[in-house]
Amino acid sequence: MLLAATNSGTLIIALPNLERSLHAGLLALVWVILAYLIAATVLVLTAGRLSDLFGRKRAYVGGFLAFALASLGAGFAPDATVLIFWRVLQGIGSAFLFANAAALVTDAFPLEQLGLAMGANTMVAAIGLVLGPVLGGALVAISWHWVFWFNVPLALGGALWGALILRELAKPDTVRGYDALGTLTFIVGLTGLVLGVSRGGLSGWGNPITLVGLAVALVLLPLWVLIESRSRAPMLDLSLFRNRLFAAATAAAFINGLARFALMFLFVFYFQGAQGDDPITAGIKLIPLALGMLIASPLAGIYADRHGSRALAALGMLVTGIGLALMTTLDVHSPYWQSTLWLFIVGAGSGMFNSPNTSAMMGTVPPNRRGIAAGARTLLQNTGAVLSIAFVLAIVTSAVPKPTLFAVFSGLAKGLSAQRLEPFIANMHVALWVLAGTSFVGALVCLLRPRHAEAGETHASESHERALRAGAGA
Repeated sequence: MLLAATNSGTLIIALPNLERSLHAGLLALVWVILAYLIAATVLVLTAGRLSDLFGRKRAYVGGFLAFALASLGAGFAPDATVLIFWRVLQGIGSAFLFANAAALVTDAFPLEQLGLAMGANTMVAAIGLVLGPVLGGALVAISWHWVFWFNVPLALGGALWGALILRELAKPDTVRGYDALGTLTFIVGLTGLVLGVSRGGLSGWGNPITLVGLAVALVLLPLWVLIESRSRAPMLDLSLFRNRLFAAATAAAFINGLARFALMFLFVFYFQGAQGDDPITAGIKLIPLALGMLIASPLAGIYADRHGSRALAALGMLVTGIGLALMTTLDVHSPYWQSTLWLFIVGAGSGMFNSPNTSAMMGTVPPNRRGIAAGARTLLQNTGAVLSIAFVLAIVTSAVPKPTLFAVFSGLAKGLSAQRLEPFIANMHVALWVLAGTSFVGALVCLLRPRHAEAGETHASESHERALRAGAGA
């Protein structure tokens, strides 16, 4: 979790520098982020499925090794195209890490401690988000290559630690098989949707590639749902969604990804572009977002263990929406305290939502299905994140003059007047209102789940049976 969160922050802060160093266009730059997310998103269910079949430990350690290799290659990339290739391989390694992280924690802790455990996991992610932007600014000052190379010793250390410490606790899934058709359909459909949306704002919604991408998505994504409903061993087990708690919590995770993920992406360009900050200063200015998560996550986990997750998850989404709405008061010359306060509020709301929502979702599925359940959660949350960046990019780039866009996204807008930057700021406000509205919808979705006590009855009895068996064995 620390590796994934830190890597995300360091790369985002380095984007303006990457654009200048690799002579990359804006769309290529955005796809350095999106290629990784799409690979991690599409393959996370496959990784979860393989982990349920062959063991979580093996898949987890393999994910670290793949991530280390891809990070090494990315640092040597001569241009944006090669970098995007290595980012896809990084995403494949991440898929095996993401698919197993929540499942490993759920295997290791009893249900009554799961909220605290997930809160600690989220807190570590928040620490990574604090470190990432500042570390990214420092690494860019040396060379952009180190934004990738710093991952290598961390990933190798994680692989060694996992190999020595982890044990297989869950029994392999008895239903064998692999859904190649469903996986391929989802890969092509989601890529078409993201390509169409991300190009729409830059090249126009009548652009042939934009229209083809959207048409492919319109055909293949519904077809994918049909394939999954009829497959013997589906990529996404739709029967999991018959559980009302799991269905509502997963939908909320998707909406949370949609509402919040593009925020750091947006603010890197606001700070480095519109306000003219250097990478280290921009990284420091992003710290309050992670600090809010860092404080709220463990407290939310402890509260959820005692009182349930339903109200707290809804409140977290509501607080996030309020913070996003307040951000629409920012302009080119807004003082630092304003962005600090609004970012902290959004971070605290995210911390209140994430750990209770994850622990409720993972605690309601049987142990031998936790790999695929963790994969489903990450699939939908990351799909929300991918679409979040694509939609925000489409909104921000529409009707903004190309020279202004280039100056903002390459971090060279310091000499531009507030009047020249006004179209960018106005579109940023529109994007923030869309994200805020999405978060408010997420709060309502959180309230659709059953109360914690009802959802936990099955697993409470499971925990009781385990205790009886342990007592009998002793």
